[in-house]
Amino acid sequence: MDMQTSLLDRLFSTGLLIDTGVEGLYGRSGAFEDVIARFERLIDAYGGADGAEAMRFPPGMNRAHFETSGYMKSFPQLAGTVHSFCGGELDHMSLLQCMEVGGDWMKDQKPTDIVLTPAACYPLYPTIAKRGRLPAKGGLYDLQSYCFRHEPSNDPARQQLFRMREYVCMGTQDHVTEFRQTWMDRGLEMMAKVGLDVTMDVANDPFFGRAGRMLANNQRDQNLKFELLIPVTSAAKPTACMSFNYHQDAFGAKWGLNLENGDVAHTACVGFGLERIALALFARHGLDIALWPAEVRKVLGYQD
Repeated sequence: MDMQTSLLDRLFSTGLLIDTGVEGLYGRSGAFEDVIARFERLIDAYGGADGAEAMRFPPGMNRAHFETSGYMKSFPQLAGTVHSFCGGELDHMSLLQCMEVGGDWMKDQKPTDIVLTPAACYPLYPTIAKRGRLPAKGGLYDLQSYCFRHEPSNDPARQQLFRMREYVCMGTQDHVTEFRQTWMDRGLEMMAKVGLDVTMDVANDPFFGRAGRMLANNQRDQNLKFELLIPVTSAAKPTACMSFNYHQDAFGAKWGLNLENGDVAHTACVGFGLERIALALFARHGLDIALWPAEVRKVLGYQD
């Protein structure tokens, strides 16, 4: 039995994760959720004084905004759309008959105006663009959302529906790259405080196809993406639990995000994979939170 399956089985047997019968789609116990809530309070302790505007979007976004984002050009293999029954009574009867015989009842479902959110920041850009020009100092935003990526796996750290906490910074190149560096330093410090062994490495997004390989190489060559890697199911192949991304002016140009002086805004973001961080804590310190090291429990606010 491989380490991924072994950890997943242990998480199921202790009830920390709940099997739904679909790979990468899990329920969470109260104890698991509590670890995430406590880690988010640690995030707040580091980022709270920065004055970010908090927003919370649902796990679905406007399909027109999704199409404008260009996500399907780069990551069609990960996208999830929402379809619904839109027929009349006769169509409903046909649907039920189809289901009764085990037929493909999904073929007549129609796309809605909602697409599953692929990253917490995607609804933010059109929202800010609608406000008009950014102030000279730019903008800083605190986001958290369930996100969807279609990559079924028995690796518990690769879930199809998961939560992402993000800070997004908009402003000049110097402003947003300084923001990113600040959070890279903070990320290393935070993970050390909770007893996790980490490495920082340059990375790329999983762009699709032959053209995607060129985009990935460019992203690496320009150091546009770094990931904070933590062992979860494998020490040899640690899991990306935080990412630090500099988008240059790509999103600013796409969405018409301009600073007060008319310059196109540059953007950067830091993302926390909340389930992955919780899993890293369980993998490192054990599945019984009461037995975690006292210093880690103290940082997370547990009372001994």
